[in-house]
This record gives sequence, C-alpha cells and structure tokens, in this order.
Amino acid sequence: MPSVLPDGEPVPVDGALPASALSGAAARPLAFYLHVPYCATRCGYCDFNTYTASELRGPGGAVASRESYAETLELEIRLARKVLGDDPRQVSTVFVGGGTPTLLPPDALARMLDAVRAEFGLAPDAEVTTEANPDSVDPASLAALREAGFNRISFGMQSARPHVLALLERTHTPGRPEACVGEARAAGFAHVNLDLIYGSPGESDDDWRASLDAALGAGPDHISAYSLIVEEGTRLAGRVRRGEVPMTDDDVHADRYLIADEVLSAAGFAWYEVSNWATSPAARCRHNELYWTGADWWGAGPGAHSHIGGTRWWNVKHPAAYAENLAAGRSPGAGREILSAEDRRVERILLELRLSEGCDLSLLHPRGLTAAHHAAAAGLLTLTKTRATLTLPGRLLADAVVRDLVD
Repeated sequence: MPSVLPDGEPVPVDGALPASALSGAAARPLAFYLHVPYCATRCGYCDFNTYTASELRGPGGAVASRESYAETLELEIRLARKVLGDDPRQVSTVFVGGGTPTLLPPDALARMLDAVRAEFGLAPDAEVTTEANPDSVDPASLAALREAGFNRISFGMQSARPHVLALLERTHTPGRPEACVGEARAAGFAHVNLDLIYGSPGESDDDWRASLDAALGAGPDHISAYSLIVEEGTRLAGRVRRGEVPMTDDDVHADRYLIADEVLSAAGFAWYEVSNWATSPAARCRHNELYWTGADWWGAGPGAHSHIGGTRWWNVKHPAAYAENLAAGRSPGAGREILSAEDRRVERILLELRLSEGCDLSLLHPRGLTAAHHAAAAGLLTLTKTRATLTLPGRLLADAVVRDLVD
C-alpha cells in the first residue's frame, strides 16, 4: 500500500456511497482488505504506509496504540455494514496486510476476522490470508491463526542471500522463511506463498537462482516475484542518489524475470498474473484476482483503499488520525473518486491484460484493436477471436503494451 494518497473529492462524514455504487452489488463478489500499519523496523526500500513504534504519535499528539488497534478496526467494519445497508453478500476473501500483521498477537487478528464474520458472514469457501514476516511467527502463533480461521499465509522471504537481505534491511536470517513454510503446513495452512524480490543492487544471476531454488525447496504452492523499485523518499533511494549502491539496469531486471519464469515453470508452477505463479488454480490468490477483475472490496485501516461499484476511496494515512475519526463516529475516508465508464474500461484493460486469461477484445477501441494486432505481429500478444493475452516477451513489456491498447 503506497504511502502517497491521491487527490479526490471529500468523503461524506457518514461514509455514504452514491446509489450507482450499490446498484447491482448483489451480483458482484465482496472482499475485505484489513491493513495493519505496524512494523518492528522499516526496510530501506519500503514506501508503504507503515509505522514503527517511534512514529505512532500523530500531529496533534494523539498516540495510535497497537494494543487497541483491533478494536479500532472493528469500528470501521461496523461502519462498512451501515454503509452497505442490507447488502446480502457474504465475504469471499479477506486479506490482512501491512506493515507486519503478525506483530499483533493472534487473538487481535482473530478479533478483526471475527468482526467481518459477525457483520457480513464468510462464504463457506472463503479465502482468508495474512501476511507475515518470517521472524514474527512461531509454531504456536501459526496454530492459533489457523484455529481462528486463516487458511492462507504469505511470508516475505525476498532473498536467500545474506548480502541481499542486508541491502534490503530485512531482519530475518536466511533459511527462516523456508522453515516457516513447514511450520505453516504443520499448523494446517492449505496455501502458502513466498514473496521474492529480484534486481537488488549487488545481486547476481546466481544469487537469484539460489533464492528461487530455496523457495521451491520449501514447498509453497504460490510464489510472487517482484522487481525491486527504488521509490523516492526511501533510504535505498538516498543511497542510490549518493552513489553508495548502483541502480540495477532494466535489462538485468528483464533477465531475472526470464530466469524466474524458466525455473518456476520447470518446477510445475504456472504464471497466472505477471508477477505471480501457482501450482494449481486452487493455489492462486483469489483475493488479488478480485482486485484485478474489478470486484468490490472494502479496505479497512489507515491509508487503505476501497472500491465498490465504480466508487473508489482511501482513508487518512496516520493511525492516530484514523482512530480519532472513528472514535468520533466519522468515516476515516480522506478522499474519493467516482469512476466514469471510460475510467472503468481503461482500468479493466490495464489489470486484466496482466492475467493469463487476458482481456476481452470488446474492451478495445478501433485504435487499440489496431495496436493489439501490431503487438501480436511483434510477438508480444496472442490473439484469439475474442481475447488478447501477453506472451512471455509481452510480459516483459506489459506496461508499454497496455498503454497502446487503451488508446
């Protein structure tokens, strides 16, 4: 969750949505994202809306307490129930992200999930995920999370090489994420993801292959691999600017992606989104698939983003301001936008083309359709009578391909 919020129109004090957002809602899936904004330390590359202990005092002096955070988040979940009224939908997926959600005790995360369950109900096959740092869980806490109803967990591994972890300022030791996979399996988690990052300064091709091999050896059924982006304002960006570490070349990033696809495919993982591979359709992250296909989700927590029926809004960033709004009976929303039909068409192309199923050609205007045929001739797209999907070379140039298609 990026820390910079967009501009937008004001959110009503009671959080009310326009009638257009609720029209036809019963036919769409509903998801919840629950943001836990706390971290023990801030990684040097991180630009997410997260806070360490020294950063929890708000501008007015109010302190955002970790101990009361689950209770505060409950207030927003109850607000969601009021705003959505008699919406009959049960929740299809819940994703607890951060920050480091597992800095909170399991009973706090269970309380947050119980609030969703009490207000909306969970679908019988609901996917319930939490993110976790490898050094923030143990067998007992994993067993407690599973008992609470979590059935999917995502560990931030990033790399298997000590010097890469040091560059990224990760605090876990090499080998700990792999051990976590086994502990999660023993606790009864059906689905386990490992997050990897490639393209860190000082990382070699051999380092990257070693990280992939270590991740595969742990036995997850899902792996996400992301190119390192050096965000302005981070400590890593400062080090690059001062010449302390080199910026990784785009061609190196492309080579690392190709290595990832080669190694993961050979191990029985299939890509289903540009940065995500799974061992089976059941192992895919259904929550993220709802994002990519434009479903409805309510994002609760500081800085969290939501989308219901073409209305998108985002909460105030600081945990103290977030808590103050909810305690006063106000929506924590900082701004919103109501998407036009054209906005939604463009977003569908941007997001759906990243998926292995591709996007429907009916979304393209004549110029975009012409661009699609040119991209297919260049080997970047595969076209059928109804759909466009990225080829492997096309995945390397996905942003450029999409820009042409939305014209």
